[in-house]
Amino acid sequence: MSHIRRAARQNKTMLMKTASYYVIHICVAAMVAYAVTGNLWASLTLSLLEPTVQAVAFFFHEKAWDRAGRRAANEAALQGT
Repeated sequence: MSHIRRAARQNKTMLMKTASYYVIHICVAAMVAYAVTGNLWASLTLSLLEPTVQAVAFFFHEKAWDRAGRRAANEAALQGT
């Protein structure tokens, strides 16, 4: 459990960004799904399922870009010496 808490503290900003993206995505997905299906239950199911998967993917996407940025900065620092 302490590993999860430490990871949450280290990634607080990224997790907050992911959460806000998740809420916006659910709202948009619900509106689109309802417009397409006309069915409230189907739109709610789709709007919760798809954004949940997207939020997890978004978190790891951000982590990969963060890692790539650090790697590029390290390489630039090594070339500067």
